[in-house]
Amino acid sequence: MKLEVITHEPAGERKATPLLFVHGAWHAAWCWNEHFLPYFAEQGYVSTALSLRGHGESDNDKSLKTTRIKDYVADVASVAAELDEPPVVVGHSMGGLVTQIYLEKHPAAGGVLLASDPVKGALRTTLRIAAKHPVAFLKANLTWDLYPIVATPKLAREAFFSEDLPVEIIDDYFEHLQSEAYLAYLDMLFRLPKPSKVRVPMLVMGGELDTIFSTAEVEATAVAYGTEAVIVPGAAHDMMLDSEWQSVADRILLWLESISAL
Repeated sequence: MKLEVITHEPAGERKATPLLFVHGAWHAAWCWNEHFLPYFAEQGYVSTALSLRGHGESDNDKSLKTTRIKDYVADVASVAAELDEPPVVVGHSMGGLVTQIYLEKHPAAGGVLLASDPVKGALRTTLRIAAKHPVAFLKANLTWDLYPIVATPKLAREAFFSEDLPVEIIDDYFEHLQSEAYLAYLDMLFRLPKPSKVRVPMLVMGGELDTIFSTAEVEATAVAYGTEAVIVPGAAHDMMLDSEWQSVADRILLWLESISAL
């Protein structure tokens, strides 16, 4: 099964540890290619992003509706196995859950969770969406198609972006959004990660303006991993695309430097 993989190589001296970026629901590898992949490559990191099966240009050996989180974990494992060294895995949103489960059993140099699915699951988020957009939520559940949740630029901005991001950028990003696996969404409710099985350094970050996962949920996830959450002022859910993306990236770079000194 062919997976879309985008890699940016450093022009000069490279760091020993590669970075592997895992996107969240409704997205694909493109979301990392806008800013993060070139930026981290400029800092010397071999930077790779994959599109999970059924996303972007990646194939899928089953219906997207019935794809599970464990399938996405297998995708990450297959790409990580092709890297020269165990990577630091960076997961966003649903990709944060994929990252957490991957780290339970696979070798890695560390993990970064950006606006990640919380350790206690996505039930609170589900209830918030159902209360705010009951028609879209009902349609998504009746059709096993999560696209109605983000089906307009207005809904996409509300879910992912801050108010100061220009409308033309929102429109461009919106064109890349797609549906998401319904059973993977159910896994976000019921397949909870096991932090006690993760033995690598962890960085847990959230956005001050995130409407998907609250700062309290991010902080609880950080506590579960024995660390302190980093909440980025002015950042919305799509921390790698929104107006504060460089602040997010620079904080990750500081953390990478700190663990390389261990």
